[in-house]
Amino acid sequence: MLVNSVLNWKHIIENRNQFFWLLHTAGWLSFAVIQFIGYLVVEKRDVYLIVVALDAYAGWLLTLPLRYCFRRVWNEHPVKLIVSIFVTSLVITIFWTVVKVYNLTEIYQHGFQEEPWNEFFHQGIGSFYIILCWSGLYFGIKYYLMLQTEKQKALIATTQAHEAQLKMLRYQLNPHFLFNTLNAISTLVLMEDTKTANAMVTRLSDFLRYTLKNDPIQRVPLSNEIEALKLYLEIEQVRFEERLKVIWEIDELATDALVPSLILQPIIENAIKYAIATTETGGELSVKAQRFGRDLLIEVADNGPGIALVNGELPKTESGVGLKNMYERLESLYETDYSFSLTNNLPNGLKVNIRIPYQVKS
Repeated sequence: MLVNSVLNWKHIIENRNQFFWLLHTAGWLSFAVIQFIGYLVVEKRDVYLIVVALDAYAGWLLTLPLRYCFRRVWNEHPVKLIVSIFVTSLVITIFWTVVKVYNLTEIYQHGFQEEPWNEFFHQGIGSFYIILCWSGLYFGIKYYLMLQTEKQKALIATTQAHEAQLKMLRYQLNPHFLFNTLNAISTLVLMEDTKTANAMVTRLSDFLRYTLKNDPIQRVPLSNEIEALKLYLEIEQVRFEERLKVIWEIDELATDALVPSLILQPIIENAIKYAIATTETGGELSVKAQRFGRDLLIEVADNGPGIALVNGELPKTESGVGLKNMYERLESLYETDYSFSLTNNLPNGLKVNIRIPYQVKS
């Protein structure tokens, strides 16, 4: 019920016409209430309540034209706008003051204690102040709503640009993997090893289907990511055979954790490129994941020759698009609530550690 009430209010605020009528009516009702409180404080005849109601209704009715006048001069020069506000407010004040003086003299039978023009002037000062307050509130609320609309547009534009950037980063898969895989398939076909070639094509098809099926903006369970990585590594193992060994240490609590799709693929690809492909005997990859409090910890390590790190980062000559891509995706998705570090793996090799918030599907 509370949610429905909030949604109804939100709908009213978004509907500028309804919002105006609501505020306009509420404002003049407030004026009437304040006048009624004055009636309770100062002893006056009961007929004064009729005067209060008529004054409030007249103010409600007479200020309506101001809305349409202000719309016409909304985009005018500030000086012309201010002059228009004062002139139109003064005109409305004169009409409203006439109504108020008439109600006092004819309905309440209030006798003038001074010259009629002085009485009219004193009534007019108060009326002019109230009309100016109405005008100020009108412009203030309208400017505020316009500012909120512009902020919302800017937020939508930023979100769309953010999503476009994420999609672009997500689809920047290293083409070398695809070229190497197709070359390996081509070699297998030439060697008439059709069984292995078919298996490789099937795995490649499944892997590419996974990359296209998942929305780059959405996060996927780690278990899905691991399955995709296994497809990727099975393809690479056809190329490297026994030279590539993989060790998986995935904690059961970590499998449901949400991670950006293919966030680990660039790390694995880098490890294969620099740790496996460069040595005749190949090497070993280990992928670990565990939950630690409110965080998900992921570690990818290899036992290759390693790389001399510069301030915990790869040298510019060694850092490719993949790791930069991953940096930017993590920053876009988690802002400052993540960590990414490169360290030397003992006794040799490179270790990559990632910490992101532990989140699961609700």
